[in-house]
Amino acid sequence: MVPHGLYEEKSEAKPTSNGTNNIMSSDKSCKPYPVGTHCSEVLELHMEYTKIHKIDHLWEYTSLTRLDLNNNLIEKIEGLDHLINLTWLNLSFNGIERIEGLEALRRLEVLNLSNNKISVIENVDTLENLTHFIFANNLLSQLENVLYIRKLKKLFTVILSGNPVSKADDYTFFIAAYFPDLMFLDYRYIDKNTRKEAMVKYPHILEKMRLEESQKQQTTETHQSKEAELQLHKDAFVEFLNGPDLFKSMFKDDPEAETLRCAPGMDALLQTFEQQMVEACVQLFETGLAEHEKRKTLVDSFFDGQRKTVEHYQRKASQTLAAFDQQHSERIAELQQLSDPDLFKAKLKHCNDEVNQLCQSLMELEFQLVTLLEENIKNLDGSISDMVGSFSETVQETFARCRDLEDVYYQNVKEVANETLQKVAKSELDEAMSSDVVMLFADKDAVMDALATGHDNHVVKINDRETQLVTCVSTWKGTLFKGIQDKETERNRMCISDMNTYMDRLKEQLEEMS
Repeated sequence: MVPHGLYEEKSEAKPTSNGTNNIMSSDKSCKPYPVGTHCSEVLELHMEYTKIHKIDHLWEYTSLTRLDLNNNLIEKIEGLDHLINLTWLNLSFNGIERIEGLEALRRLEVLNLSNNKISVIENVDTLENLTHFIFANNLLSQLENVLYIRKLKKLFTVILSGNPVSKADDYTFFIAAYFPDLMFLDYRYIDKNTRKEAMVKYPHILEKMRLEESQKQQTTETHQSKEAELQLHKDAFVEFLNGPDLFKSMFKDDPEAETLRCAPGMDALLQTFEQQMVEACVQLFETGLAEHEKRKTLVDSFFDGQRKTVEHYQRKASQTLAAFDQQHSERIAELQQLSDPDLFKAKLKHCNDEVNQLCQSLMELEFQLVTLLEENIKNLDGSISDMVGSFSETVQETFARCRDLEDVYYQNVKEVANETLQKVAKSELDEAMSSDVVMLFADKDAVMDALATGHDNHVVKINDRETQLVTCVSTWKGTLFKGIQDKETERNRMCISDMNTYMDRLKEQLEEMS
């Protein structure tokens, strides 16, 4: 069904305009909002028949849910970026030629673009909540273009009548087949018979859609699984250490690496070096995941313990308050019955003493709770420090091993390079080498400089990854305990504030009786 008033032209409305051409300069008023109403409080704006040429000056209408701009002179959809709460947009009977400028309207449910000059349905990908798409009397001619809006899973009503595409053979059955969840097409209910005939005419479509949905779901699940796995690795500070990524990064910016690799004996050294580096990185990766799981278990247990401790003391405080409230009510009732001034004064003092005693009792409970929580935090700090320290030592040992492997590789490469240099100088090469390699090995200094530069770059890459990992671990620990301390400080502050507010109210009550 089409929401009432969405499609039909409101001929009874009289155009009123001061001759200007943007929304906010028109004299047309949509609702009798009280004087002083701020733009951000306006929920609906009706600006039909106002000779508007341009959508503008709407950035303050952030609460707007309905906007009617039909029957104007608008040629471009723009100026809607701040209307993030809009659910209804009527732009019918204008001169719009292209769908655009709707990206921010993620909550939009009803879109009316009928009676414009649009030939292509496009740029509605973000309108995932759209239920009504009104597109009558435009210039749409390609039936396949309608399939673009299949991605809008909540579509309930689509109106395409008056477009060239609606005159195509089997138009209705085509739409019914490709949009199995659509309820209304061009104001008519899509009944079971229509759907059955659509399936007869397009038997392959249902199976194709099911296959596409299955593939899409599988792709999504695979992507989500990879994202979750990568996030786990990042949480463990060992992302991209479960393979040759570090090794490859070391040679990525090495200009002579590929040329040197073509020299006799170099490739074997490189393969051995890569295997040893990957082995060291994978070992650290596995250790990192295991340490992360230990830290997570410890932190989860800590938070669960803190929660239970707070709940325990909250119950004790509630019991104390319940007992006090009952006794306090009895004391107040007794006070109200006293006529003797001396007795009243003594009883009032007793009431105040009881309030002070309550305050002291609650403060003592809060002090006990704070002491326990701080002790728990201290214990966690000690355990986490031990874990982080142990893991950091493992990290440092692993990267020291990587540097040792790089040193050994560098020395071996230099020996092979010297042998090749001698053979090139004597023209005693046993196997054919490319001209680039021969040219490089004709200059001993160039070869040795290239090897030294590569070695320095490799060490820098190793050191940078070590620094990154150790820094991330340290930052995580600091962030963790800052968050814990901030949360506890806020809890304590709120507790004391609530306590003082309650005590002040009790004392004010007693003062009013004195």
